[in-house]
Amino acid sequence: MSLMRVSGEGLLLGVALDALFGDPKRWHPVAGFGRVASRVERSVYGDSRWRGVVFAGVLVGGAGAVGLVLERVGRGSVLVTAGCTWAVLGGTSLGREGLLMAGLLERGDLAAARERLPHLCARDPSGLDGEGLARAVVESVAENTSDAAVAPLVWGAVGGIPGLLMYRAVNTLDAMVGYRNPRYERFGWAAARLDDVANWVPARVTGGLVALCSGSDAWRVLRRDGMKHPSPNAGRCEAAFAGALGVRLGGVNEYGGQVERRPEMGDGRAPEVRDIRRAVGLSAVVTFAAAAVIWSLR
Repeated sequence: MSLMRVSGEGLLLGVALDALFGDPKRWHPVAGFGRVASRVERSVYGDSRWRGVVFAGVLVGGAGAVGLVLERVGRGSVLVTAGCTWAVLGGTSLGREGLLMAGLLERGDLAAARERLPHLCARDPSGLDGEGLARAVVESVAENTSDAAVAPLVWGAVGGIPGLLMYRAVNTLDAMVGYRNPRYERFGWAAARLDDVANWVPARVTGGLVALCSGSDAWRVLRRDGMKHPSPNAGRCEAAFAGALGVRLGGVNEYGGQVERRPEMGDGRAPEVRDIRRAVGLSAVVTFAAAAVIWSLR
């Protein structure tokens, strides 16, 4: 049995496990990696790019080494691949957070929704009304459909277990230090650039799958607006979702006191609370479509 066939079966089983159970509530491997990364950061931190290169290289390389050991010990085991896939996927938890935000906004509990938003994105929620919160959630679901679901599957299909673990390491480090603020602008540069590279293909795969699953408007808006976003990847996902949902994304965002004015994507109205549930449903469809494509290539 070829590596691609074993990986394909294991990846599909991992997707099923994530759909059934979501993230483990205790002893989550990604959380454990984050704790290790925090300790390494305290040891090597400095306001320089080269220290950030060492930080990212040690941790991503270490994740790859663990992946190689697991792959050799497991000897191509479907169950080992499935377990690793389940550990790195976050699509179901992303959907649950989106639905939780939808429920809070439907009840009009803006205070609770603002308090919960940091579970999805780094945007400052203090000044957001219901419409602003709805847009933030839809944009986060769109972007993280690639980061949390499609990208791990792509890298798992290409690189097996090492690909799975190295991708999740890169994405986790970007979430930890990939910020343009005084502490991380230099130190986090390597992690942020690695994340850009690792997500370049998956983001475009995600945009294409959104268009395939939803129709021509998604494809039209993706082609027209996908490059407007300051991120080389997030705009592809958000533009495709905007076209698929018939809404307009982008605008003014605030991150840690810094205001960003992003170009708008899409031709429709501003997102409403009901669009959160639609976005979550579309995200799940795209995740299963990605798994189906991988299965077809086994």
